[in-house]
Order: sequence, then C-alpha cells, then structure tokens
Amino acid sequence: MPVFGNLSMMSESKDPDAELMLRVQQGDREAFEQLVDKYKQPVINLIYRTLPDAAEAEDLAQTVFVQVYKSANRYRVTAKFTTWLFTIARNLCLNEIRRRARHPAESLERPQDDPESPARQVQDWRNYSPPDALLRNELVEKVQVALAELPENQRSAIVLYQENEMSYEEISQVLGCSLSATKSLIHRGRETLKEKIKPYLSSGTWAVRKS
Repeated sequence: MPVFGNLSMMSESKDPDAELMLRVQQGDREAFEQLVDKYKQPVINLIYRTLPDAAEAEDLAQTVFVQVYKSANRYRVTAKFTTWLFTIARNLCLNEIRRRARHPAESLERPQDDPESPARQVQDWRNYSPPDALLRNELVEKVQVALAELPENQRSAIVLYQENEMSYEEISQVLGCSLSATKSLIHRGRETLKEKIKPYLSSGTWAVRKS
C-alpha cells in the first residue's frame, strides 16, 4: 500500500491535525483515535443541524470517520484537516437529503426535535442562576428554530463559521463555492437570524463574530 505521508511533510505542516492524519496514512491507529475523540462531537453537531435526528447524526458521524480512515491515502496537506473532514461530513449529509427526497415515506416518522439532541447538549447552564438559565435556554431554542429554517447552504456556512470558527476560505472549500459567495451566504444567514431572534441577541450568546 503506497504511503504519501513522510517526516518532512509532517515537519512542514503547521496543522497538528494534519500531522495526525499523515500518521494515519502510515497505519497509526492511535493517531486516528485521537482525531475521532477530538472531532466526533463537532461532526455530530454539524450533521444534526442538517438532519435533526440525534440517533442518525451519531450513525452518520461514524460513517464519516470510516470514510476518513478508508480515504487516508488520498489525503493531502493542501488545507486544514478540518476542511477535509467537514467536506466529507457535508457531502454525506447531502447524499442523505437526496436519498430522502427519493424515498420520502422513510423519513415521515423521524423525530424532528429531540430533547437529547447533540445540539442541545452543547451549552452547559449549571453556572447560571435559574432565571438566567431559563432565558439562555430560550435563546438556544430560538436559534435552533431560526437555523433550521435557513437554506441548507446558509445554515452550513453559519454553523461552520460560528461553532467551528472556520475562516471564509476554509468554509468556501467545504461548500465548494467561491469566497465571495461564501461571504454572501454568511451575511444573508446572519441577517435572517438577527431578524428572527432580535429580542434575544442582547445576551451575547450568538453575538456576531468579527471577521
């Protein structure tokens, strides 16, 4: 089996995740497990934003990492590892959306709002007083609803930008569109979110991240 990673490439890489992936290319299972441990939850969260079914999000996340492992030899250090990872995750989500469109009856009974969803577990309110926790939970609910109503490409761009703190350039690679189109998607998505959750923005939980 050909091996594309080498020590010189690893030393030149500034992305520690890319270095781990180069080790995976050489058959290092421990490096792969480190990547899974680090990115399992972000991948689940991204999938859940597109397919709001907690169980399926976890199943599809497993498929993402299986594909990462099987595709290890095709990985190149031309972008951050997360860009490659989230591209795989989004493509699998889009494939599932297309499958559901062909077989709509199979998705009729899928839960659309799970109280144990990964997205609801992102925040921990134990450090807040009961009134503050209630308000912040209400904010999360409003954001979830508003996000779900965005077009898929806007929603994915917003999630990658806000939750995973990816750059415009990285997001454009994940979405497969131009830099200007990516900026437009994020701008339109944020403006729509602002309009939908205006009364709750003062808390700062989802304040706009500076470019």
